[in-house]
Amino acid sequence: MEERDNFFQRVWDVVALIPPGRVTTYGHIAEYLSARSAARTVGWALQAAKGTALPCHRVVNRYGALSGARCWGPGIMEDLLRSEGIHFDDEGCVDLKKHLWIPIA
Repeated sequence: MEERDNFFQRVWDVVALIPPGRVTTYGHIAEYLSARSAARTVGWALQAAKGTALPCHRVVNRYGALSGARCWGPGIMEDLLRSEGIHFDDEGCVDLKKHLWIPIA
């Protein structure tokens, strides 16, 4: 349990760094944390942070889709991102060419 909690905290530390108007992916966070195959665990960490001030709405899947939206409720995640100036394509995915932020060491 302690190892999981430590990983979750590390995920939250990265999420806190995502600037307004930018997004990152579950996979980019996992890769940054040297746990490339742990993108799903990053998602679990974000679910555990529900109700906090962390900008979890700024984490999308590798296609820019709002896969975490079900935790937020209908439209809330998209509304938060749009309020930060995030653009979406015709399929409802974030324009990653414009808005992707990749955490670097």
